Amino acid sequence: MKGNFATKFNGLQRTTRHIYLSIFIGIVAGLGAILFYGALKLATDLFLHKLAGFYPPNAAGEGGPIGDSVIKHHLLFLLSVTLGALIAGVVVFLFAPEAEGHGTDAAISAVHNNPKGVRLRVVAIKIIASAVTIGSGGSGGREGPTAQISAGIGSAVARWLNLDEIDAKMVVAVGLGSGIGAIFKAPLGGAILASEILFASDFEIAYLVPSMIASGIAYVIFGSAYGFASVFSVPGAHFVVSIGAFLAIVVLGFVSGLAGVAYSKTFYFTVGLARRLKKFRYFLVVLGGFLVGLIGFAYPQDVGTGYGYLQQVIDGGGALKDAFFVIILIGLLRIVATSLSIGLGGSGGVFGPGVVVGGYIGASVWKVAVQLAPSLSHQEAAFVVIGMTACFGAVARAPLAMVALIAEMTNTIVYVGPTLIAITIALGVVTFFGTTMYESQTVSKDDTRTLMEMRTPSKFKITNSKS
Repeated sequence: MKGNFATKFNGLQRTTRHIYLSIFIGIVAGLGAILFYGALKLATDLFLHKLAGFYPPNAAGEGGPIGDSVIKHHLLFLLSVTLGALIAGVVVFLFAPEAEGHGTDAAISAVHNNPKGVRLRVVAIKIIASAVTIGSGGSGGREGPTAQISAGIGSAVARWLNLDEIDAKMVVAVGLGSGIGAIFKAPLGGAILASEILFASDFEIAYLVPSMIASGIAYVIFGSAYGFASVFSVPGAHFVVSIGAFLAIVVLGFVSGLAGVAYSKTFYFTVGLARRLKKFRYFLVVLGGFLVGLIGFAYPQDVGTGYGYLQQVIDGGGALKDAFFVIILIGLLRIVATSLSIGLGGSGGVFGPGVVVGGYIGASVWKVAVQLAPSLSHQEAAFVVIGMTACFGAVARAPLAMVALIAEMTNTIVYVGPTLIAITIALGVVTFFGTTMYESQTVSKDDTRTLMEMRTPSKFKITNSKS
């Protein structure tokens, strides 16, 4: 019966097949996002709330910044993060090594190299490992797991229906974008992301319409379970155009690009270290959790997703009241914490932490700019949101998708104009250094080399691990 159905399905016109596949993937992505978000809430309650007695604040769209904001029981928190890292590492290393890392890169690799080859067990392991890593206090994002979950199921569908290469690549790419669009309540951004994030310098227009269908459906399903409010709230969003503001945005773009380069370089240095010391991987993943716990003692903003603390900064409070060096230190330590949590063998996304890093970079630039241009005194939210977009949008090589994603995540388009200026400058910086956050991205549709392969002479070429 399976063979008959597959034959009939593949006999349909390609456009018709893509519509049906997009509807199915949208449903799967929405349900997958619900499942993972529920698992993450459960893990957070078990590890941080019950074990560590720590209740970090939430972003506005997740219940508001209600929480302790400080870690009271340091030893219990250290136990939580370390134990969570160990559990996640054991689950991944024993049952599905492909689930290690940040997920989105694995989905990108599948699209380019083996769209039918993602094992279904990776979906289950990714849910468990990522929920435990982040829920216990590790620094990670939600987008990577949801991208790999929906892309993995898309890969299984491609195998089951014996889809040709064109359809198989499409269904995995659409799964990637719609999963992210659902978990971030940003359907347009997720749709664009599926077309843009596969390449360092190109765009796959053929995936856009199927991604819009799937991402829209996934968004409706996820929102029906967890609400449709944007992740972040930006009260009284406005931007005052002035020479001082323009110059500050230019500086922010440049600094955001440098922060993105630092994020990528630090993360992949840690990943490379873990690959070279693979026989010590259990020790490394536990060490990573332990060190993140120590970072959390001083700066709890750098553990978990950090969205609640970022919301406080957007609102004009939290770390924004601290000195400049403290704000920028929080941003830089988030890079270190994410590299330790995910790069040494844990499981979670790098998108979310990148947004947090960019937000604190934006806040630090505002802290200096307001001293030179007092007219910017009530523009802190603008700089935070623009930094959120420019930093990770540049290093992810997905500027258009990132502008749309953050606009939807903050429910405001007020900052789109200055954001385009900042992200263009940041992208120029990242391109100059030849850096990306996703090592499986190819240069373009025609040039299938990765940036790493371009930088490595052929006789010394190394094989990337597509995890």
